[in-house]
Amino acid sequence: MKLEKINKARYRKHLNIVIVISIIALTAGSLLIAQLLIALFPDADGSHFHWNLLGVILTSLAIGMVINHIKTNEFMTEVTYVWKLKQVLNKIARKMKTLEEESAKGDVAAMQIIHYSFAGSRLLWELDDNTIVMEELAIKQANLESISNQYNVRLDVELFDETALSNY
Repeated sequence: MKLEKINKARYRKHLNIVIVISIIALTAGSLLIAQLLIALFPDADGSHFHWNLLGVILTSLAIGMVINHIKTNEFMTEVTYVWKLKQVLNKIARKMKTLEEESAKGDVAAMQIIHYSFAGSRLLWELDDNTIVMEELAIKQANLESISNQYNVRLDVELFDETALSNY
């Protein structure tokens, strides 16, 4: 997955719209389904927890299916891209300890994967205005650059290959 420049304002606007619509749909759909089930299958005890829970589950599934269906829509371009990037970065994070150990031994692919992870994280944090850990990221990047210089490796996010993760 290539790192792309994202229009921050458009991304935030579209993400907020998706979140608000999802919240409204979840609230309305859950209540509607639960009330319908309660009317069809009344409980003498007055406890309708299971119908309310079923309303939330069914509405959540419906929202998930709608989002899955529209994720290729032009409106969702940035939101879908960030979602996919977060998935890739999570895969890398799960293997980071091994990647760091291997990069210290001079493994070029591990260094490229870590470099991509740092660049992708920086992109996400800037989009979300989460700059608290940027200093820590800069330190980690400096350490990686030191290792790459030691082994004469040129780090480039364009050289990232997601399939290489399966080796770790």
